[in-house]
Amino acid sequence: MTKAKVTALRYVTPAVVVGVLIAGGAIGAQTLSRPKAAAQGASTAPAKAPAAKAPTRLPGYSADRNAYYGDLHVHTQLSFDAYIFNVRRTPDDAYRFAKGEAIGHAQGYEIRLAGGPLDFVAVTDHAEYIGAIREAGDPNSPLSKLPVTQGLFSPDPAAIREAFTRVVTGFRNNSLPAEFDSPAIVSKAWGEIRDAAARHNAPGRFTTFIGYEYTSAPDGRNLHRNVIFKGSKVVEFPYHSNMSKDPEDLWRTMDGWRANGIEALAIPHNSNGSDGLMFDSVRLNGKPMDKAYSDLRMRNEPLVEMTQIKGTSETHPSLSPNDEWANFEIMESYIGQDKQITKFQGGYVRRALQDGIVMRQTQGFNPFKFGLIGASDTHNAAPGTVEEPNYFSKTGRNDGTPELRGSVPPKAAADWEGADPAKAGGRFQSWGASGLAGVWAEENSREAIYAAMRRKETFATSGPRIKVRFFAGYDFPADLLTRPDTVRQAYAHGVPMGGDLLPAANKAPKFLVWAVRDPSSGFLQRAQVVKGWIENGAAREQVFDVACADGLKVVNGRCPSNGASVDLKTCQPDRFKGDVELRTVWADPTFNPKQRAFYYVRVLENPSCRWSTWDALRAGVARNPKLQPTVMERAWSSPIWFEPTA
Repeated sequence: MTKAKVTALRYVTPAVVVGVLIAGGAIGAQTLSRPKAAAQGASTAPAKAPAAKAPTRLPGYSADRNAYYGDLHVHTQLSFDAYIFNVRRTPDDAYRFAKGEAIGHAQGYEIRLAGGPLDFVAVTDHAEYIGAIREAGDPNSPLSKLPVTQGLFSPDPAAIREAFTRVVTGFRNNSLPAEFDSPAIVSKAWGEIRDAAARHNAPGRFTTFIGYEYTSAPDGRNLHRNVIFKGSKVVEFPYHSNMSKDPEDLWRTMDGWRANGIEALAIPHNSNGSDGLMFDSVRLNGKPMDKAYSDLRMRNEPLVEMTQIKGTSETHPSLSPNDEWANFEIMESYIGQDKQITKFQGGYVRRALQDGIVMRQTQGFNPFKFGLIGASDTHNAAPGTVEEPNYFSKTGRNDGTPELRGSVPPKAAADWEGADPAKAGGRFQSWGASGLAGVWAEENSREAIYAAMRRKETFATSGPRIKVRFFAGYDFPADLLTRPDTVRQAYAHGVPMGGDLLPAANKAPKFLVWAVRDPSSGFLQRAQVVKGWIENGAAREQVFDVACADGLKVVNGRCPSNGASVDLKTCQPDRFKGDVELRTVWADPTFNPKQRAFYYVRVLENPSCRWSTWDALRAGVARNPKLQPTVMERAWSSPIWFEPTA
């Protein structure tokens, strides 16, 4: 890949692991005040036992919590598909990449984050046949002699595709030979993942989590989960989808681990590829949901990954026709197939949140009460590869050049004359450079970050390191936005994202919305609150603009256009439109204390060039006319749920 100067325009600021400053770049911790010491001899009370030793604090500790960014969905050579894609990078390489080092790409060039290092990462290779394809690549291994593996490592691309189809078909049907699931192979690969996490975990600077992917896809409908362990105490062998494709069995297994002191959570992803199955209204076995099912699911699955390379699962235009920004990096096909999705309800997060509060209202339980994160799902062992100008896609040699992903004309042509831009690159052209997980935690450690995930004080971004805070309460100080201890007051008088807001007599809640741009990305254009509620027994939704850039004011629920644009010849965005920071205290004009509801924040940047436009610009050729030239990068907070008593 030719490295152009324009790739240096974004992500040049190191990740911050110290407390973020107050207003004016401000969204995080404030200086803690110290209690006054008692005067000598002022007390005649009997002597007390020595006070317990204060807990050790890591560098950057803040009681008001810091924003940390990470990637909890990363594949290396140990995943069967990545190895077939010619990826040879290891878990150690993945952690080195996340910390800012360069590694080799399957296409033969070097790759490196253009911006700062990440704060936390989990390597999550497919548990199904983990490490087996690597063994098949060894000519001395028995796996290399099996008929199903012949041609996998051929110099002929057609032979590789044919062999890959055989392997994937066997994977989906659970019909691969028993040698693929050898305990010795699994133990070796799982040990490599655990050992690499131990080597690279550095509390206060960089956090690793041990994890893996549970890759269930009944009839090709995506039910994948990433399983993330809290600490170093993990299972001997991962529980995978060849044992059961029903996530309920995974959750029950996780309950069993927990009973033995092994704590973990699961994070579903690519609900957009589930054809309505991920958030279906019935269980996978066809039985109705009940409270026991809901409790089981929420105990083990408090978060959902709602944006990544294979599309964003917030909402679909057909589900949210009044949301002008619903059509963001939508992928409408099965994962890894050309088969089209036919059912969008049950496959998108916002509708699931709505269905959840309806079930809570009518049946007394909510199985879809989850917080939000993003991730990359890289298969290049390259966590955090979410930079539009620095995009090298996901699956090794399959999509590692602009021509392979359809962003430039085929055969080194300068334009698209005689070519079909709609078919160029296949499904790769619909992939997006997304996303990252954000958490609000006191310090950069496994304990603090895992606790943030458990309480759902998390947020998702499409790539930029936008900071988002969201609180709801009844008694915020009138000067909340101008105080030096804004966050402290918000915690004291409200609930943060991921929490429940209970009713207060004769009071309507206020919402603190606060976002700060990534200094290496675009300026912010607007902050929105997305509301879902129940009215006359049915779920409703509405998007409210609540803070506008450039001094503009909300009119009829929307910010007027700020006129921000992008020069598509240079990908230079408008430098004088948009804000560094958006913050407001908002009151819901439609609030009804008798209506169950949820609220989450969505923050939008000004338009910027999509990765496909950057590809064409670097190559000096015409961009693909069938692809969106720009995107509006964004971030989403986890919801706050309003729970009426009646």
